[in-house]
Amino acid sequence: MSETVLETKHLKKVYNYNTPNAFEALHDINFQVFEGDFVAIMGPSGSGKSTFINNISTIDLPTSGKVYINGKEVRRMTSNEIGHFRYENLGFIFQDFNLLDTHTMYENIAMPLSLAHVSKDEIEKRVNELAEQMNITHLLHKYPNECSGGQRQRAAICRALINHPRIIVADEPTGNLDSANSAELMKILEKLNSEEGVTIVMVTHDPLITSYSSRLIYIKDGEIQTVLDREGLSQDDYFQKIVEINSAESRELIQQ
Repeated sequence: MSETVLETKHLKKVYNYNTPNAFEALHDINFQVFEGDFVAIMGPSGSGKSTFINNISTIDLPTSGKVYINGKEVRRMTSNEIGHFRYENLGFIFQDFNLLDTHTMYENIAMPLSLAHVSKDEIEKRVNELAEQMNITHLLHKYPNECSGGQRQRAAICRALINHPRIIVADEPTGNLDSANSAELMKILEKLNSEEGVTIVMVTHDPLITSYSSRLIYIKDGEIQTVLDREGLSQDDYFQKIVEINSAESRELIQQ
């Protein structure tokens, strides 16, 4: 059985806690991610999916409950410990790329290692290896605003992988890409997952993007409502089931 790399127990997130305007965004969520999983998180706007991924990836902390990453409880760590732990275990891919326009693509990719005081030779080795893998070696000395959206997202993937993380957290990674670049990005993530065993947890609103995953977690009103495992399904059959889940939820919202 695969090792559990991420787990929540009775996770709860309340905004404006202990005030008249308190809002409980996440309710008692129990959830596991196993090594080598490719999990997609979906849900309607305001369902809590962004809050959820922020809480399971150390960007935010839950109000109560527990989050374990590689067996360590996040809420018991100091902010410095969380920062170090995040560097060692997690890689992040964002919708808006989060690249610094004042730095070259090389410098953006290298930044996590530079901040960790890794040697210049080791940084150069890792950056060049990943850039070659993502076919952006010729862009390393360009600035992000000189590159296309697809090229910038490839650089963001390199930056996410530079510290050899066990888990990639992707928040709407195709949100600013056209359909061709979106498909290309998902094939890259699928390959990283299937061939290199990288665990991926991804938020998306798109059933087609979700169909590259191995498991769907559907969140509604701050709770996990549906879990769908791909198991032996073809991508097309899995896609159809994802569409059915989304369609059922849409019909329910219309009828309310």
